[in-house]
Amino acid sequence: MLKFGLNKHAASALVGLIVLTTSGCSGNPLKKRQKPVQVVYRFDDHRWLELHGFACEGALWFVDEQRDIRSEVSSQFYRIFTHPYINASERYIAVPWWNSSGMTISRDYGRTWMYSTVKGREDDEAGSDSPEYENIKSLTVVNDQGFLLTKQGHLYMSSLPFDDPRIMPGGEGIDYSYTFKGKVYHDRLEAIRPGKGENVSRWGLLYIDPRILPVRMEQYYANFQNLPTRVPEVTGYTGWTHMQCDMKAGM
Repeated sequence: MLKFGLNKHAASALVGLIVLTTSGCSGNPLKKRQKPVQVVYRFDDHRWLELHGFACEGALWFVDEQRDIRSEVSSQFYRIFTHPYINASERYIAVPWWNSSGMTISRDYGRTWMYSTVKGREDDEAGSDSPEYENIKSLTVVNDQGFLLTKQGHLYMSSLPFDDPRIMPGGEGIDYSYTFKGKVYHDRLEAIRPGKGENVSRWGLLYIDPRILPVRMEQYYANFQNLPTRVPEVTGYTGWTHMQCDMKAGM
């Protein structure tokens, strides 16, 4: 019967190899690597967006030092928006998404967040219903209103920054008239019920191409009337004009 064994020196060398392999040269490789934290956008000197993750993807947080706000915008999978981006408002914040025309919206200085809806013309060369990411030129937020501009010159905008009380829960509704085949009809737009359609009907959550307003009920809302016809001029802005991120952070 054959026997295999190790002499004292070989055994010692083997133990050392095992220790080296399991402990690593500079610490325990089994210890979880800390995610890098990067400031990927600055609104001003006291407000910014933080990305927690590797390769410029991860959880996104909003920070406002003056108001003592720290809120989660996205729990994971956020990637930075690469087009020009200016957010000059404080109460109203629109955070754009990579490879999408959608945004995450806050209407209370960044304390809480909701998703936006984007509506446009079905035959728009910039994308059916909402513009494709490759056709987006810029996002500008000013005067508590957002303006999504395409390379084709089309403008999607949020409502003026207030709710029309007539269509809010408990409101009296809106009476309106329309003409069909030469005949005038009268109808009524009832107020929304609590929890039913509030997110889309509340100010700032729907981005719409004004060219389609004449065929949508929003034309009767007070906050969708007398909208700007172009992106307003931004003055005195001290924040960044693009998001930025280091792909190698934490590697």
